[in-house]
Amino acid sequence: MRAEDVLPDQQNQSQFNGITVRKGTVGAFLANARLWLDDAGSSAERSSAERDILDALPALHALGLFDILQVRDLALRELVSASAA
Repeated sequence: MRAEDVLPDQQNQSQFNGITVRKGTVGAFLANARLWLDDAGSSAERSSAERDILDALPALHALGLFDILQVRDLALRELVSASAA
């Protein structure tokens, strides 16, 4: 399966397990995770990244991302796991 099989070029979002997931959600999560984990980042940047991560987690869980992949960083893994509880 290719990316366009999941979301065609002209489609920007779809429903997965009853949750609307926008195209780019996984990429945004990865970018925010990098910011959140960067000790050199400002507290404002890290706080903003954490809010965006938390906002994206329902969609990422609906996709089943964390059923297949495990977050390696313990603190980030705990943040992700707490949202699933």
